[in-house]
Amino acid sequence: MFPLKDTQRSYSTPAVTVLLIAVNVMVFLYEASLDPYTQNYFVAVWGLTPARFHAIDMFTSMFLHGGWMHLLGNMWFLWIFGDNIEDVLGHGKYLIFYIACGVAAAATHIFFNVDSPLPTVGASGAIAGVMGAYLVKFPHNKVTTLVFFGFLFFVDIPAVVMLGYWFLIQVFSGVGSVGYTNLSQGGTAWFAHIGGFIAGMILVRLMSDEQRRYTRRRDLTW
Repeated sequence: MFPLKDTQRSYSTPAVTVLLIAVNVMVFLYEASLDPYTQNYFVAVWGLTPARFHAIDMFTSMFLHGGWMHLLGNMWFLWIFGDNIEDVLGHGKYLIFYIACGVAAAATHIFFNVDSPLPTVGASGAIAGVMGAYLVKFPHNKVTTLVFFGFLFFVDIPAVVMLGYWFLIQVFSGVGSVGYTNLSQGGTAWFAHIGGFIAGMILVRLMSDEQRRYTRRRDLTW
């Protein structure tokens, strides 16, 4: 299942979401401009490598990506779900929320892969937090989704179903990866997704201000 759009209206301009997408794209364009050796070194220095942990890498790694499809997939999910969470939290809180989810995702990845020598990159842990927050705030919202079941078709699916399905895949894949060697685990950081998603569900409850959103919606609909 691949989400195409949601039906939840935003009542404010998603300035931080747009800024995050722009920063991720600019950083990736810089990565892509490097020769292969320098690019590998850049990722090794600024990516998150549990075996040689540096705290700053928990932040920098969430702005690096491993390829165009990695970048575009992450930014697409951020664009679909991020504007509504930014609307709920407000711009400043949303930025703090996003970074906190990314750090929580990185910490979860380190906990389950403490000896891994492989650098991990990507915004998916932080975006998983945005998705977890969306599940809490808009569980019954419809998400237009591209589904493949012998053939491709479009269907409007409640967010609780679409995001719940996505989260279960992360859990089953993460549990299935336990016990493999570090080298065989290269690819998707399943536990980072799980950690980010759960952090988003918790943090959005602690940080959201329903009165702010109600006031904003009222002002724009009157």
